[in-house]
Amino acid sequence: MIKLLAVDMDGTCLNRKNRISDETMKALEDAAKAGILIVPTTGRTTTCLPMQLKGANFWRYIISSNGADVLDARTNKTIYHALIPHAQTAQILEECGKNGIGLSIHLEHQFIVQGVWLNLLGRITYGRDAKNTQYERNIVQRLRRQGKDVEEIQLFFLSKRKKELVEKVLEQHKNLSAAYSSNYVEIYEEKASKGNALKALAQYLQIAPEEIACIGDAENDLSMFAASGLKMAMGNAIPKLKQKADAVLPTNEESGVACGIRQYLLAR
Repeated sequence: MIKLLAVDMDGTCLNRKNRISDETMKALEDAAKAGILIVPTTGRTTTCLPMQLKGANFWRYIISSNGADVLDARTNKTIYHALIPHAQTAQILEECGKNGIGLSIHLEHQFIVQGVWLNLLGRITYGRDAKNTQYERNIVQRLRRQGKDVEEIQLFFLSKRKKELVEKVLEQHKNLSAAYSSNYVEIYEEKASKGNALKALAQYLQIAPEEIACIGDAENDLSMFAASGLKMAMGNAIPKLKQKADAVLPTNEESGVACGIRQYLLAR
């Protein structure tokens, strides 16, 4: 029997309009009513969760920042974290910032950006979900003032040369992992992954791996697959994820999450 469903957000629950369909919302609610714990599992910070989930009462635990943090949202208790030391973060940001690279961090569940253009880009991309994004003129000064460790670093570059500068900086930080996209990189502490976070939450709740289901679409969901008994990939997922999945669902434009819940969880 499945007791916990870990479900990715972007590219999985969310469609290209950055919304969760009514069909998917209803399926998530029905799964929760059936006794299944719904756990949003996302690369976003807690404060940048999709607006539709912020008003929903069918979830309690959240895995955020690609597994760097697990939070009990009702009690505000941190169950697991794998953080980047604030002094190390400041060093990376200083080295990259002086070369015109866009800077942002996840700090204490907040998404913080430096630079007006990054703030604007976030609001254009994520709409209302980005309304809690915090803008700082100087993130390094804030880090040194607060002295708090960081869940994630995001660096944005608009040229191959600047990407190479970032790669050169990160070569000096062997305790960190980096996931590159075409114009940005996400940086984590080496133990931060959705899989490690899911294992920690399952241990905390005394739930066995075979009692866990997960749904995802991207490479950062692979570690979550390794921690789950029932693995579902979206129809729009990367090939590697589909190969490892027990079931391939319709796409995020076709409410694939709802189909997976009804066919593989509630039907049982």
